[in-house]
Amino acid sequence: MSKDVNATRRKFLGQAAALTGLSVAPGVFLVDLAHGKPADEPVSAKNRWGMLIDTNKCAKDCNACVTACQQENGWGSNEVNSRPDQQAQWIRKVNLKHKATGATYSLPMLCQHCETPPCADVCPTGASFRRADGIVLVDKHICIGCRYCMMACPYKARSFIHEVLQDQSVNAPRGKGTVESCTLCVHRVDRDGENAVPACAEACNEEGHAAFVFGDLNDPDSRLSQTLKKFGSRQIRADLGLNPGIHYKGI
Repeated sequence: MSKDVNATRRKFLGQAAALTGLSVAPGVFLVDLAHGKPADEPVSAKNRWGMLIDTNKCAKDCNACVTACQQENGWGSNEVNSRPDQQAQWIRKVNLKHKATGATYSLPMLCQHCETPPCADVCPTGASFRRADGIVLVDKHICIGCRYCMMACPYKARSFIHEVLQDQSVNAPRGKGTVESCTLCVHRVDRDGENAVPACAEACNEEGHAAFVFGDLNDPDSRLSQTLKKFGSRQIRADLGLNPGIHYKGI
């Protein structure tokens, strides 16, 4: 092989290697895009977004929060070919009964946006991650559909997409073979900040129940922090030490 051919081959391999090295970068870049913030407005640990749900105000026969989440993020209605047990559930209503007293509770169950999320711990690609502001998300660009995160989640709050989807919402890009869950309407949070109201909370307010309080757990003056300070709350499976961002009152 001539020296010229060797030189050309080395040049080509060098360029290919450079491109291969760059192939890792899009994964990182796509995670940044999933963060939903412009480059000059990075997500900050100054905030920790969370929510208080008052089960005393949550009507047992009301599913307004579920319907609103479906409409806002485009899940459920477009999965016409999936079996009922395979359809997405970003939020669902759960009825509980106290074994000792017989008291019953109705509450929305969704991703709890843990401080130490087990879904992110077991994800082999980093697709499941926690933003600096506490919102737990899935980067669909690098999710390989292994579903380890679904097995690790103690709240059964994640869904797997089994079929090709049509008519998706621009608020929540989705894809067959990936996992998804509640995002706390991150597109609203990134747009409105402390004035954001997730779709579930907005619908609950419109129904007159006002069971949801959304806000910044790190801000002692936020309505959420003030309400938690005044009334207290409970975290589901607090014994696991995950410190969820979702709090409940009345259970």
